[in-house]
Amino acid sequence: MKSTRNQSSAFEFILLGLPIRPEEQGMYYAMFLATYLTTVLGNLLIILLIRLDSHLHTPMYFFLSHLAFTDISFSSVTAPKMLMNMLIHSQSISYAGCISQAYFFLFFADLDSFLLTSMAYDRYVAICHPLHYTRIMSQSVCILLVIASWFLSFAGALVHTLLLARLSFFRGNTLHHFFCDLSTLIKLSSSDTSINELVILVVGSLVITVPFICILVSYGRIGATILRTPSIKGICKALSTCGSHLSVVSLYYGAIIGLYFVPSSNDTNDKDVIVAVMYTMVTPMLNPFIYSLRNRDMKGALRNTFSRATFSM
Repeated sequence: MKSTRNQSSAFEFILLGLPIRPEEQGMYYAMFLATYLTTVLGNLLIILLIRLDSHLHTPMYFFLSHLAFTDISFSSVTAPKMLMNMLIHSQSISYAGCISQAYFFLFFADLDSFLLTSMAYDRYVAICHPLHYTRIMSQSVCILLVIASWFLSFAGALVHTLLLARLSFFRGNTLHHFFCDLSTLIKLSSSDTSINELVILVVGSLVITVPFICILVSYGRIGATILRTPSIKGICKALSTCGSHLSVVSLYYGAIIGLYFVPSSNDTNDKDVIVAVMYTMVTPMLNPFIYSLRNRDMKGALRNTFSRATFSM
């Protein structure tokens, strides 16, 4: 038994990476490096603006700062390793590194989902119960929602990782992906994966489907409230407060649906890899642009910060 455990945990996985021709590696490396740096710097700017501008010390921006940190972490789970492999022309990742990468990928993906749900609830309270907003969305409630999001994400990712660690991989060690994706690892395993697949169905429903339904219900109630008292001013106000969040939700869940819910055959692995790039790198990069360009408060905070910095010089 000891030798079996050692044998299943002592080798490396081979990541085939992106479906890119060798002569195009340099161009794509520069593009992905720029994408990753934009993600990190853009989301750090959001966190900095929220910290510096007292007008942004509200529940919505409290959740947004956590979402920005999550997006940096989520992209950092996969992008640096992919960029390093492209730079040194290596395709290997250790067993421990692969399992760790799978855990943190699941953790931050789940955390994204819960934080987007908390933000949708905040918008629902702000529009449907404006007179009670301060009481309902108190500081303690916001902190509790964030703590619950972190705990549920930790628990969900840990369950998947513990079940993944018990699998054997004697059939092969080549992953048609640029990171250690859970479903790809399960397909590669030589062990019985029925429990893993059942847990993916159950936990996936809890951390992805249920939050998505909650977001839909929140916006359904928001829409009903606006239609009960229709006015151009009310519609514009709702769009200004909800537009950015709706755009991010569409990007996030659209990528998940394309990656995990649209059936694909074994011959369409390239499609899954390309959609995964959108999900792990492009979406986190776009979030700062969405909140900066579509949000009046963020644009105002950015102008104020630059004005203070210029004046201090």
